[in-house]
Amino acid sequence: MLRQAMLALSKSRRAERLVTTSPLTSDVVGRYVAGDIGAVVGDLTRKGLLVTVDHLGEEVTDQAQAEAAVGDHLALLRLLPAGADVSIKLTALGLRLSRGLALDHAAAICAAAERKGVTVTLDAEEHDTIPGLHAVHAALRREHPEVGVVVQAYLPDSLDRCEKLVGARVRLCKGAYTAPGAYTRTADIDRAFVRCLKVLMAGTGYPMVATHDPRLVRIASTLAVLDGRDLTGFEYQMLYGVRPEEQARLAGLGARMRVYVPYGSDWYAYLMRRLAERPRNLAFFLRSLASRR
Repeated sequence: MLRQAMLALSKSRRAERLVTTSPLTSDVVGRYVAGDIGAVVGDLTRKGLLVTVDHLGEEVTDQAQAEAAVGDHLALLRLLPAGADVSIKLTALGLRLSRGLALDHAAAICAAAERKGVTVTLDAEEHDTIPGLHAVHAALRREHPEVGVVVQAYLPDSLDRCEKLVGARVRLCKGAYTAPGAYTRTADIDRAFVRCLKVLMAGTGYPMVATHDPRLVRIASTLAVLDGRDLTGFEYQMLYGVRPEEQARLAGLGARMRVYVPYGSDWYAYLMRRLAERPRNLAFFLRSLASRR
C-alpha cells in the first residue's frame, strides 16, 4: 500500500510543488540525483565503475520540447567518456506525440553516441508506452544494433519480451510503475525476474542485471557461470546513491558494475519512484524534510 501511495504522489502536481519548492529536500535529492554530472561521472569512473546517465525529464507536450530534449542529450554526450551509456525516455523525445518523431529523435542521439563510443539504452516507462518502446527499439536496431532496451519483470509479458530480444542489450529490472494485470507481490516479481534472467543469460544478447537485491545478484552470478559467460559477458546495474559499498565490492571482483546516474532539475517523479521501490528510504526522506540544519 505504501508503494502504491508513493507512485500516486509521483503524479501529483500539488505534491510536486510542495516538495520541489521546499528548501529542506536538498539532502535527499543530492543523495540520489547528481548535481555536477561531469564531476560525478569522473569520480565513479576513477573508482572503476561504469555509468549510465539519465537526463531527467519526460512527458513533453509539444515538438519544441522534444527537440529541446534532443539538444540536452547531445550536450550530455560531450561530457561522457567512451564506454559510458545514456538512458533515454522516449516520452521526453515525443513518443506520446508521434512514434515516428520519437524514433527520429532517438536515432539522432544514437548516431551521436556511436561517434563518442557511448551506448544508448531506451528506458521503460508507463505500461501504455511499452508497445511503442519496443517498436522504436526494433526499428533503431536496424541501423544501431547496440541500442539497448529495458524489460520490467513485473509486467506479465516480460518473459515473452526477453525471448524475442535475441542478441540485444537488455536491462532487466523489477519495474517502478503500475499496470493492469501486473505482478504486485514481491515474491511473484522476483520469480518473474529470475525466469527472465535465465532466458537472457542463456541467450546470445548482453544482459544488464538491474537490481539491488543480494539474492538476485547471487542468482545472476551463478547463472552466468552455468551459461559460460565470463565477467565481460554481462553487467550489474544499480542506482546512484543506493548500496555504494556493494557497487564497489562487485567492481573490485572484476565484474562490470554500472551506476545509473540521474541528473537535472526535473527530479521529482524520479525520486518518488525510487522511494516507492525502496520504502525504507522514505525515513531518510522524511528526516531530510524535518531537518532545519
